[in-house]
Amino acid sequence: GVHVKPFTPEKAKEIIMALQQPAVFCNMVSDWPARHWNAQHLSKVLHGKQIQFRMGMRNTDTVPQFETTCSYVEATLEEFLAWNSDQSSISGPFSDYDHSKFWAYADYKYFISLFEDNTNVFQDVMWSDFGFPGRNGQESTLWIGSLGAHTPCHLDSYGCNLVLQVQGRKRWHLFPPEDTPFLYPTRIPYEESSVFSKINVVNPDLKRFPQFRKAQRRTVTLNPGQVLFVPRHWWHYVESIDPVTVSINSWIELEEDHFARVEEAITRTLVCALKTAEDPHNTRAWLNPTEVEETSHDVNCRYLNGAVSAFFDHYRTSNVVETSALQTNTEHARKEGLNVCDHWEGGRTRGQSVTMGAASAFGPDLVPVTPSEREGICESDGQDFVDRDGEHFGKSHQAEKQQTISKSENAVVKQIAYSNATAPSQSLISTDDLLDCLVNPQVTRMVAQLLIQGRNV
Repeated sequence: GVHVKPFTPEKAKEIIMALQQPAVFCNMVSDWPARHWNAQHLSKVLHGKQIQFRMGMRNTDTVPQFETTCSYVEATLEEFLAWNSDQSSISGPFSDYDHSKFWAYADYKYFISLFEDNTNVFQDVMWSDFGFPGRNGQESTLWIGSLGAHTPCHLDSYGCNLVLQVQGRKRWHLFPPEDTPFLYPTRIPYEESSVFSKINVVNPDLKRFPQFRKAQRRTVTLNPGQVLFVPRHWWHYVESIDPVTVSINSWIELEEDHFARVEEAITRTLVCALKTAEDPHNTRAWLNPTEVEETSHDVNCRYLNGAVSAFFDHYRTSNVVETSALQTNTEHARKEGLNVCDHWEGGRTRGQSVTMGAASAFGPDLVPVTPSEREGICESDGQDFVDRDGEHFGKSHQAEKQQTISKSENAVVKQIAYSNATAPSQSLISTDDLLDCLVNPQVTRMVAQLLIQGRNV
Protein backbone atom coordinates (compact mmCIF):
# COMPACT_ATOMS: atom_id res chain seq x y z
CA GLY A 1 0.00 0.00 0.00
CA VAL A 2 0.90 3.65 -0.03
CA HIS A 3 3.48 4.63 2.57
CA VAL A 4 1.94 7.09 4.99
CA LYS A 5 4.44 9.69 6.20
CA PRO A 6 4.69 10.40 9.92
CA PHE A 7 4.13 14.16 9.42
CA THR A 8 1.94 16.07 7.03
CA PRO A 9 3.72 18.87 5.15
CA GLU A 10 1.96 21.41 7.38
CA LYS A 11 3.06 19.68 10.58
CA ALA A 12 6.64 19.24 9.33
CA LYS A 13 6.86 22.95 8.48
CA GLU A 14 5.41 23.91 11.85
CA ILE A 15 8.09 21.80 13.57
CA ILE A 16 10.88 23.30 11.43
CA MET A 17 9.76 26.87 12.12
CA ALA A 18 9.46 26.36 15.89
CA LEU A 19 12.29 23.96 16.78
CA GLN A 20 15.34 25.53 18.38
CA GLN A 21 17.50 22.45 18.35
CA PRO A 22 18.73 20.13 15.60
CA ALA A 23 16.64 17.02 14.96
CA VAL A 24 16.54 14.12 12.53
CA PHE A 25 13.39 13.33 10.52
CA CYS A 26 12.96 9.64 9.70
CA ASN A 27 10.63 7.89 7.23
CA MET A 28 9.85 11.06 5.30
CA VAL A 29 11.59 10.47 1.96
CA SER A 30 11.26 6.79 1.07
CA ASP A 31 9.32 7.69 -2.09
CA TRP A 32 11.70 10.42 -3.28
CA PRO A 33 13.43 9.42 -6.53
CA ALA A 34 16.49 11.27 -5.17
CA ARG A 35 16.90 8.47 -2.61
CA HIS A 36 18.50 6.46 -5.44
CA TRP A 37 21.04 9.08 -6.41
CA ASN A 38 24.15 7.24 -5.38
CA ALA A 39 27.43 8.31 -6.95
CA GLN A 40 27.25 5.51 -9.51
CA HIS A 41 23.84 6.67 -10.70
CA LEU A 42 24.89 10.32 -10.74
CA SER A 43 27.97 9.52 -12.81
CA LYS A 44 25.61 8.18 -15.51
CA VAL A 45 23.23 11.15 -15.27
CA LEU A 46 26.16 13.59 -15.49
CA HIS A 47 27.98 11.53 -18.13
CA GLY A 48 31.40 13.08 -18.55
CA LYS A 49 30.61 16.44 -16.97
CA GLN A 50 33.67 18.11 -15.41
CA ILE A 51 33.19 18.85 -11.72
CA GLN A 52 35.53 20.66 -9.36
CA PHE A 53 36.73 18.59 -6.40
CA ARG A 54 38.38 20.10 -3.36
CA MET A 55 41.36 18.01 -2.21
CA GLY A 56 42.33 17.88 1.46
CA MET A 57 44.73 15.94 3.66
CA ARG A 58 43.52 13.02 5.73
CA ASN A 59 45.97 13.61 8.56
CA THR A 60 44.37 16.06 10.95
CA ASP A 61 46.33 18.98 12.24
CA THR A 62 44.91 21.29 14.92
CA VAL A 63 44.54 23.95 12.23
CA PRO A 64 41.30 23.75 10.21
CA GLN A 65 41.71 22.94 6.50
CA PHE A 66 40.13 26.02 4.99
CA GLU A 67 39.25 26.07 1.32
CA THR A 68 42.00 28.62 0.69
CA THR A 69 44.60 26.01 1.68
CA CYS A 70 43.15 23.12 -0.37
CA SER A 71 44.02 22.24 -3.94
CA TYR A 72 41.39 21.69 -6.61
CA VAL A 73 40.93 19.11 -9.31
CA GLU A 74 38.60 19.17 -12.32
CA ALA A 75 37.35 15.66 -13.03
CA THR A 76 34.31 13.58 -13.89
CA LEU A 77 32.44 11.49 -11.35
CA GLU A 78 33.72 8.36 -13.15
CA GLU A 79 37.30 9.49 -12.59
CA PHE A 80 36.51 10.23 -8.96
CA LEU A 81 35.00 6.76 -8.44
CA ALA A 82 37.96 5.06 -10.15
CA TRP A 83 40.42 6.94 -7.92
CA ASN A 84 38.27 6.29 -4.87
CA SER A 85 38.13 2.53 -5.46
CA ASP A 86 41.92 2.89 -5.22
CA GLN A 87 42.95 1.77 -8.66
CA SER A 88 46.31 3.20 -7.71
CA SER A 89 47.80 2.83 -11.17
CA ILE A 90 45.35 5.41 -12.47
CA SER A 91 46.46 8.30 -14.58
CA GLY A 92 44.30 11.38 -14.99
CA PRO A 93 43.28 14.29 -12.81
CA PHE A 94 43.73 12.52 -9.45
CA SER A 95 47.10 10.94 -10.25
CA ASP A 96 49.01 13.37 -7.99
CA TYR A 97 46.88 12.52 -4.97
CA ASP A 98 47.62 9.34 -3.06
CA HIS A 99 44.21 7.96 -2.07
CA SER A 100 45.48 6.90 1.33
CA LYS A 101 46.61 10.46 2.13
CA PHE A 102 43.94 12.65 0.49
CA TRP A 103 40.20 13.05 0.42
CA ALA A 104 38.13 14.63 -2.37
CA TYR A 105 34.95 16.66 -1.95
CA ALA A 106 32.63 18.00 -4.62
CA ASP A 107 30.83 20.29 -2.22
CA TYR A 108 28.25 23.00 -2.59
CA LYS A 109 27.31 22.07 -6.16
CA TYR A 110 24.16 23.95 -7.15
CA PHE A 111 21.79 21.68 -9.07
CA ILE A 112 21.02 24.52 -11.44
CA SER A 113 24.55 24.53 -12.84
CA LEU A 114 25.13 20.77 -12.55
CA PHE A 115 22.03 19.58 -14.34
CA GLU A 116 21.53 22.49 -16.74
CA ASP A 117 20.90 20.09 -19.65
CA ASN A 118 18.77 17.75 -17.57
CA THR A 119 16.27 19.85 -15.68
CA ASN A 120 13.74 17.03 -15.22
CA VAL A 121 15.90 15.68 -12.38
CA PHE A 122 14.88 18.69 -10.23
CA GLN A 123 11.55 16.96 -9.56
CA ASP A 124 13.35 14.03 -7.89
CA VAL A 125 13.81 16.18 -4.77
CA MET A 126 10.51 16.95 -3.04
CA TRP A 127 10.91 19.45 -0.22
CA SER A 128 7.16 20.03 -0.56
CA ASP A 129 6.81 17.05 1.83
CA PHE A 130 8.31 19.34 4.51
CA GLY A 131 5.81 22.11 3.85
CA PHE A 132 7.71 24.05 1.16
CA PRO A 133 5.54 23.68 -1.96
CA GLY A 134 7.36 24.14 -5.24
CA ARG A 135 10.77 23.71 -3.62
CA ASN A 136 12.75 20.97 -5.37
CA GLY A 137 16.24 20.30 -6.71
CA GLN A 138 16.33 23.74 -8.26
CA GLU A 139 16.76 25.24 -4.77
CA SER A 140 19.19 22.58 -3.59
CA THR A 141 22.89 21.78 -3.53
CA LEU A 142 24.66 18.45 -3.90
CA TRP A 143 27.66 17.16 -1.90
CA ILE A 144 29.76 14.14 -2.96
CA GLY A 145 32.74 13.15 -0.83
CA SER A 146 35.25 10.39 -0.16
CA LEU A 147 36.17 9.08 3.29
CA GLY A 148 37.45 11.90 5.49
CA ALA A 149 36.06 14.72 3.32
CA HIS A 150 34.79 17.51 5.54
CA THR A 151 33.80 21.14 5.86
CA PRO A 152 35.57 23.20 8.54
CA CYS A 153 33.39 24.21 11.49
CA HIS A 154 31.21 27.20 10.53
CA LEU A 155 27.77 28.71 10.85
CA ASP A 156 25.56 29.89 7.98
CA SER A 157 24.44 33.51 8.27
CA TYR A 158 21.20 32.96 6.35
CA GLY A 159 18.28 30.60 6.77
CA CYS A 160 17.96 27.23 8.40
CA ASN A 161 19.03 24.01 6.73
CA LEU A 162 17.44 20.71 5.69
CA VAL A 163 19.87 17.96 4.71
CA LEU A 164 18.98 14.64 3.09
CA GLN A 165 21.57 11.87 3.38
CA VAL A 166 21.48 9.78 0.19
CA GLN A 167 24.53 7.49 0.27
CA GLY A 168 27.00 6.63 3.03
CA ARG A 169 27.05 8.24 6.48
CA LYS A 170 28.17 11.64 7.66
CA ARG A 171 28.98 12.62 11.21
CA TRP A 172 27.73 16.05 12.25
CA HIS A 173 29.26 17.98 15.15
CA LEU A 174 26.87 20.76 16.16
CA PHE A 175 27.15 23.69 18.60
CA PRO A 176 24.36 26.13 19.56
CA PRO A 177 24.46 29.86 18.68
CA GLU A 178 25.18 30.72 22.34
CA ASP A 179 28.54 28.94 21.98
CA THR A 180 29.76 31.46 19.39
CA PRO A 181 32.25 33.15 21.77
CA PHE A 182 33.76 29.74 22.64
CA LEU A 183 34.29 28.89 18.96
CA TYR A 184 36.59 31.83 18.16
CA PRO A 185 34.69 33.09 15.09
CA THR A 186 36.62 34.57 12.15
CA ARG A 187 35.74 35.94 8.70
CA ILE A 188 39.08 34.97 7.20
CA PRO A 189 38.83 33.21 4.82
CA TYR A 190 35.99 35.48 3.69
CA GLU A 191 32.87 33.93 2.21
CA GLU A 192 29.55 35.66 2.23
CA SER A 193 27.19 33.84 4.60
CA SER A 194 29.82 31.67 6.34
CA VAL A 195 31.35 32.47 9.71
CA PHE A 196 34.24 30.07 10.29
CA SER A 197 35.67 28.87 13.59
CA LYS A 198 39.44 29.04 14.10
CA ILE A 199 39.22 25.66 15.85
CA ASN A 200 39.54 22.23 14.34
CA VAL A 201 36.77 20.79 16.50
CA VAL A 202 37.87 17.18 15.98
CA ASN A 203 41.43 17.99 17.07
CA PRO A 204 41.27 21.21 19.09
CA ASP A 205 44.28 23.16 20.34
CA LEU A 206 43.03 23.90 23.85
CA LYS A 207 46.17 25.84 24.74
CA ARG A 208 45.42 28.39 22.04
CA PHE A 209 41.63 28.22 22.43
CA PRO A 210 40.92 27.52 26.11
CA GLN A 211 37.31 28.79 25.99
CA PHE A 212 36.39 25.93 23.66
CA ARG A 213 36.10 23.71 26.74
CA LYS A 214 32.84 25.47 27.54
CA ALA A 215 31.23 24.64 24.21
CA GLN A 216 28.34 22.14 24.25
CA ARG A 217 29.01 19.73 21.41
CA ARG A 218 26.22 17.58 20.00
CA THR A 219 27.09 14.83 17.55
CA VAL A 220 24.85 12.80 15.30
CA THR A 221 25.55 10.29 12.57
CA LEU A 222 23.24 10.84 9.63
CA ASN A 223 22.26 7.67 7.75
CA PRO A 224 20.86 7.31 4.23
CA GLY A 225 17.17 8.22 4.09
CA GLN A 226 17.35 10.54 7.11
CA VAL A 227 16.85 14.30 6.95
CA LEU A 228 18.65 16.53 9.44
CA PHE A 229 17.19 19.89 10.42
CA VAL A 230 19.84 22.45 11.39
CA PRO A 231 18.31 25.57 13.02
CA ARG A 232 19.48 29.07 12.19
CA HIS A 233 23.02 29.99 13.30
CA TRP A 234 23.96 26.55 14.67
CA TRP A 235 27.66 25.82 14.15
CA HIS A 236 28.49 22.59 12.33
CA TYR A 237 31.46 20.49 11.29
CA VAL A 238 30.53 17.68 8.91
CA GLU A 239 32.71 14.70 8.00
CA SER A 240 32.24 11.73 5.64
CA ILE A 241 32.72 8.47 7.51
CA ASP A 242 32.06 6.09 4.60
CA PRO A 243 34.01 5.52 1.36
CA VAL A 244 31.48 7.51 -0.69
CA THR A 245 28.91 9.95 0.65
CA VAL A 246 26.18 11.83 -1.20
CA SER A 247 23.90 14.40 0.40
CA ILE A 248 21.46 17.04 -0.79
CA ASN A 249 20.52 20.15 1.16
CA SER A 250 18.35 23.21 0.89
CA TRP A 251 18.54 26.43 2.92
CA ILE A 252 15.14 27.72 3.98
CA GLU A 253 14.91 31.53 3.99
CA LEU A 254 13.85 33.10 7.27
CA GLU A 255 12.46 36.44 8.37
CA GLU A 256 15.80 37.29 10.07
CA ASP A 257 17.69 37.05 6.79
CA HIS A 258 16.79 40.67 5.92
CA PHE A 259 18.79 41.87 8.91
CA ALA A 260 21.54 39.30 8.33
CA ARG A 261 22.02 40.68 4.81
CA VAL A 262 22.89 44.07 6.28
CA GLU A 263 25.37 42.42 8.69
CA GLU A 264 26.95 40.50 5.81
CA ALA A 265 27.28 43.63 3.67
CA ILE A 266 29.04 45.46 6.53
CA THR A 267 31.39 42.52 7.01
CA ARG A 268 32.19 42.32 3.33
CA THR A 269 32.94 46.05 3.09
CA LEU A 270 35.34 45.95 6.06
CA VAL A 271 37.10 42.72 5.18
CA CYS A 272 37.64 43.71 1.54
CA ALA A 273 38.79 47.23 2.45
CA LEU A 274 41.36 46.15 5.02
CA LYS A 275 42.63 43.06 3.21
CA THR A 276 42.95 44.95 -0.08
CA ALA A 277 44.80 47.77 1.67
CA GLU A 278 47.13 45.20 3.23
CA ASP A 279 47.95 43.57 -0.10
CA PRO A 280 46.18 44.93 -3.17
CA HIS A 281 47.00 42.02 -5.47
CA ASN A 282 46.65 38.91 -3.36
CA THR A 283 42.96 38.17 -2.83
CA ARG A 284 43.59 34.44 -3.18
CA ALA A 285 44.98 34.21 0.34
CA TRP A 286 41.82 35.40 2.07
CA LEU A 287 38.91 35.20 -0.38
CA ASN A 288 37.20 31.82 -0.43
CA PRO A 289 37.44 30.25 -3.91
CA THR A 290 33.62 30.19 -3.98
CA GLU A 291 33.51 34.01 -3.86
CA VAL A 292 33.70 35.30 -7.40
CA GLU A 293 32.30 38.78 -7.07
CA GLU A 294 34.14 42.05 -7.45
CA THR A 295 35.73 43.24 -4.19
CA SER A 296 36.02 46.96 -5.00
CA HIS A 297 34.96 49.41 -2.30
CA ASP A 298 32.52 51.06 -4.67
CA VAL A 299 30.71 47.79 -5.38
CA ASN A 300 30.66 46.91 -1.67
CA CYS A 301 29.11 50.26 -0.74
CA ARG A 302 26.39 49.75 -3.33
CA TYR A 303 25.82 46.30 -1.90
CA LEU A 304 25.49 47.71 1.62
CA ASN A 305 23.04 50.38 0.49
CA GLY A 306 21.04 47.75 -1.35
CA ALA A 307 20.85 45.57 1.76
CA VAL A 308 19.68 48.44 3.98
CA SER A 309 17.06 49.55 1.43
CA ALA A 310 15.78 46.01 1.05
CA PHE A 311 15.47 45.72 4.82
CA PHE A 312 13.29 48.86 4.95
CA ASP A 313 11.24 47.87 1.93
CA HIS A 314 10.49 44.54 3.52
CA TYR A 315 9.30 45.98 6.81
CA ARG A 316 7.39 48.78 5.10
CA THR A 317 5.40 46.40 2.94
CA SER A 318 4.90 43.46 5.27
CA ASN A 319 2.68 44.34 8.16
CA VAL A 320 5.08 43.02 10.73
CA VAL A 321 2.62 43.07 13.59
CA GLU A 322 0.18 40.74 11.90
CA THR A 323 2.63 38.35 10.35
CA SER A 324 2.62 35.21 12.43
CA ALA A 325 5.43 34.12 10.17
CA LEU A 326 7.57 36.26 12.41
CA GLN A 327 7.34 33.54 15.00
CA THR A 328 9.71 31.64 12.78
CA ASN A 329 12.64 29.56 13.80
CA THR A 330 14.19 32.42 15.66
CA GLU A 331 16.26 33.04 18.72
CA HIS A 332 14.05 35.93 19.77
CA ALA A 333 10.55 37.19 19.38
CA ARG A 334 10.08 40.11 17.06
CA LYS A 335 8.97 43.53 18.13
CA GLU A 336 6.57 45.33 15.84
CA GLY A 337 7.76 47.57 13.04
CA LEU A 338 11.36 48.57 13.04
CA ASN A 339 11.95 48.03 16.67
CA VAL A 340 12.62 44.63 15.27
CA CYS A 341 16.24 45.66 15.64
CA ASP A 342 16.22 46.51 19.29
CA HIS A 343 15.53 42.92 20.02
CA TRP A 344 17.99 41.32 17.74
CA GLU A 345 20.27 41.36 20.75
CA GLY A 346 20.18 38.09 22.52
CA GLY A 347 18.01 36.55 25.13
CA ARG A 348 15.38 34.12 24.01
CA THR A 349 12.23 36.09 24.57
CA ARG A 350 10.32 33.76 22.31
CA GLY A 351 7.27 32.01 23.66
CA GLN A 352 8.34 28.67 25.08
CA SER A 353 4.95 27.36 23.97
CA VAL A 354 5.95 27.28 20.32
CA THR A 355 9.00 25.23 21.14
CA MET A 356 7.05 22.91 23.39
CA GLY A 357 4.57 22.27 20.58
CA ALA A 358 7.40 21.24 18.30
CA ALA A 359 9.10 19.14 20.98
CA SER A 360 5.93 17.17 21.57
CA ALA A 361 6.45 15.74 18.08
CA PHE A 362 9.63 13.95 19.20
CA GLY A 363 9.47 10.18 18.84
CA PRO A 364 10.75 7.48 16.50
CA ASP A 365 10.16 9.73 13.45
CA LEU A 366 11.69 12.92 14.86
CA VAL A 367 14.79 12.42 16.98
CA PRO A 368 16.33 15.41 18.76
CA VAL A 369 20.11 15.75 18.63
CA THR A 370 21.05 16.02 22.30
CA PRO A 371 24.34 17.17 23.86
CA SER A 372 27.02 14.48 23.92
CA GLU A 373 27.43 13.21 27.47
CA ARG A 374 31.21 13.04 27.61
CA GLU A 375 31.62 16.42 25.94
CA GLY A 376 30.28 19.71 27.30
CA ILE A 377 33.06 19.67 29.82
CA CYS A 378 31.62 20.20 33.27
CA GLU A 379 34.58 21.14 35.40
CA SER A 380 33.26 24.44 36.71
CA ASP A 381 36.33 26.65 36.90
CA GLY A 382 34.61 28.78 39.53
CA GLN A 383 34.15 32.15 37.89
CA ASP A 384 34.20 30.66 34.39
CA PHE A 385 31.12 28.56 34.85
CA VAL A 386 28.14 29.97 33.03
CA ASP A 387 24.83 28.18 33.11
CA ARG A 388 23.55 27.48 29.60
CA ASP A 389 20.36 29.48 30.06
CA GLY A 390 21.95 32.22 32.10
CA GLU A 391 19.04 31.77 34.50
CA HIS A 392 21.14 29.88 36.96
CA PHE A 393 22.58 32.97 38.64
CA GLY A 394 20.53 34.21 41.56
CA LYS A 395 19.26 37.79 41.34
CA SER A 396 21.85 39.03 43.82
CA HIS A 397 24.63 37.54 41.74
CA GLN A 398 23.18 39.22 38.66
CA ALA A 399 23.09 42.63 40.38
CA GLU A 400 26.59 42.16 41.70
CA LYS A 401 27.76 41.40 38.19
CA GLN A 402 26.09 44.56 36.82
CA GLN A 403 27.81 46.65 39.47
CA THR A 404 31.23 45.25 38.75
CA ILE A 405 30.76 46.03 35.08
CA SER A 406 29.56 49.58 35.60
CA LYS A 407 32.01 50.33 38.41
CA SER A 408 34.60 51.30 35.88
CA GLU A 409 35.37 50.24 32.36
CA ASN A 410 38.85 51.30 33.23
CA ALA A 411 39.18 48.59 35.84
CA VAL A 412 38.24 46.00 33.25
CA VAL A 413 40.92 47.27 30.91
CA LYS A 414 43.50 47.26 33.72
CA GLN A 415 42.45 43.77 34.75
CA ILE A 416 42.94 42.46 31.21
CA ALA A 417 46.24 44.26 30.85
CA TYR A 418 47.43 42.91 34.18
CA SER A 419 46.52 39.29 33.48
CA ASN A 420 48.33 39.46 30.17
CA ALA A 421 51.37 41.34 31.43
CA THR A 422 52.59 38.15 33.05
CA ALA A 423 52.25 36.21 29.80
CA PRO A 424 55.02 36.60 27.21
CA SER A 425 54.06 39.38 24.81
CA GLN A 426 52.33 38.09 21.70
CA SER A 427 53.61 38.77 18.20
CA LEU A 428 52.55 41.97 16.44
CA ILE A 429 48.84 42.55 15.87
CA SER A 430 48.00 41.65 12.29
CA THR A 431 45.24 42.87 9.97
CA ASP A 432 43.50 39.55 10.61
CA ASP A 433 43.65 40.03 14.40
CA LEU A 434 42.05 43.44 13.97
CA LEU A 435 39.39 42.06 11.63
CA ASP A 436 38.53 39.24 14.02
CA CYS A 437 37.50 41.96 16.48
CA LEU A 438 35.92 44.41 14.01
CA VAL A 439 33.74 41.86 12.28
CA ASN A 440 33.05 39.69 15.30
CA PRO A 441 29.36 38.69 14.99
CA GLN A 442 28.42 40.62 18.16
CA VAL A 443 30.06 43.79 16.86
CA THR A 444 28.53 43.49 13.39
CA ARG A 445 25.10 43.08 14.94
CA MET A 446 25.51 46.34 16.87
CA VAL A 447 26.83 48.18 13.82
CA ALA A 448 23.89 46.96 11.71
CA GLN A 449 21.45 48.09 14.41
CA LEU A 450 23.07 51.54 14.59
CA LEU A 451 23.03 51.89 10.80
CA ILE A 452 19.36 50.96 10.62
CA GLN A 453 18.39 53.18 13.55
CA GLY A 454 20.33 56.07 11.99
CA ARG A 455 18.35 55.67 8.75
CA ASN A 456 15.09 55.40 10.61
CA VAL A 457 14.93 58.88 12.14
